[in-house]
Amino acid sequence: MKRIIRASGHKEIFTEEKCFIDEIFNQKEYGLFSLARARVEPGVTTALHSVQDTDEVYYILSGTGEVEIDGRIIGEVGAGDLVFIPRNSSQRIKNIAGEDLIFLCVYAPRFDSGNYRKIGP
Repeated sequence: MKRIIRASGHKEIFTEEKCFIDEIFNQKEYGLFSLARARVEPGVTTALHSVQDTDEVYYILSGTGEVEIDGRIIGEVGAGDLVFIPRNSSQRIKNIAGEDLIFLCVYAPRFDSGNYRKIGP
């Protein structure tokens, strides 16, 4: 397993979830957690989805968003806020500001694309 992961090795990709993701740390040989950086453009709401058997924590770096978990708007979030999303919960986030919404996503155990379930648009 790599001990140092250089920023120059990061690659942001646009996902079907309607946001940009940079998987910063996701190593099969280290399954306890993974870390990604997400970016949602102004006015965009991510696709409704769940991650099976995986808890998530969002740490908001910049921007303002509105979080929905299990069909309920749980509130508005901004820089420095944490959001806990229990495993198997439906979820999405809407960027409600005029700048990109950027946050870190911590997954426990590590994110596995086989656990991702798209629920709706």
